Amino acid sequence: MTISVREHPLIRVLYDESRHDLRDPAHPRPVRLYLWEPEHPLTAPAPLVVVSHGTGGSGGDMEWLVRPLREAGFRVMALDHHGNNFVDGYEPEGFLHVWERPRDVSFALDALAREQPLGPVGAAGFSLGGYTAAALAGARVDPQIAWAVLSGALPLPDIPEFPGVVEALRKKYPEDESSRLVLEGAGADLLDSRMRAVFQVAPGVGGFVTPESLATVQVPVEIRWGGADSVNPYEVDTRPYLEHIPTANGRSAGPHVRHDDFFAPDPADPTVRVRVGREAATFFLQHLG
Repeated sequence: MTISVREHPLIRVLYDESRHDLRDPAHPRPVRLYLWEPEHPLTAPAPLVVVSHGTGGSGGDMEWLVRPLREAGFRVMALDHHGNNFVDGYEPEGFLHVWERPRDVSFALDALAREQPLGPVGAAGFSLGGYTAAALAGARVDPQIAWAVLSGALPLPDIPEFPGVVEALRKKYPEDESSRLVLEGAGADLLDSRMRAVFQVAPGVGGFVTPESLATVQVPVEIRWGGADSVNPYEVDTRPYLEHIPTANGRSAGPHVRHDDFFAPDPADPTVRVRVGREAATFFLQHLG
């Protein structure tokens, strides 16, 4: 595979025959990829960083993280997670069956590896993408907590992109089928042995992952969070990763940094994306370059 235009990504849609399209079960699950070649490759093959977007976002909208990685010499692959991206629209499973996201990444890496050798691989993610990156290093969702959320026993914080998402899932699936899906998928081992390093930005789902699984993570993990993040608060979502992953290090991106400073058109702190993007590039240079 050759990419002649460096500044703009090559966009491809792959289809995972092992999983179905959330809107049409007769068709396979789509996985859209955005692929950027590095400005100045570090080695051949160039190290690859996978970027996972946040809830309701898109891989094509992660330029603030992609650009410094490309400039540092990395090949970058971002994805659109089916049912949870604004390009194709939303489905309740895309927001609640979060364990399907790391499977998207491994599927895409398998496809790329069949075409050409992969260099060293790392994963970076924002918000729910932060969980995705950690899951590829061994983090697992607690099936009991997942079912408590889906059954209504444990309240889920409001999701602005999809109000009433739990009710929408219950309407779409009978209760017994939802239970089966959770038990089969939520606690699965999604470790991808190709991952050598993980960078999380304002990570989500920290309260849903098991401390035991986090303790098994062996690759370097670096974390950044906002001190004023009310969407993924430090105590609920970031602290479990930082405290239970033995290889984790991190620091606040600033006491007044909010969650939406990483994606809003007019962030309260316009420097935070630039700073964190550069720190991610430095981290991956240390562990992949």
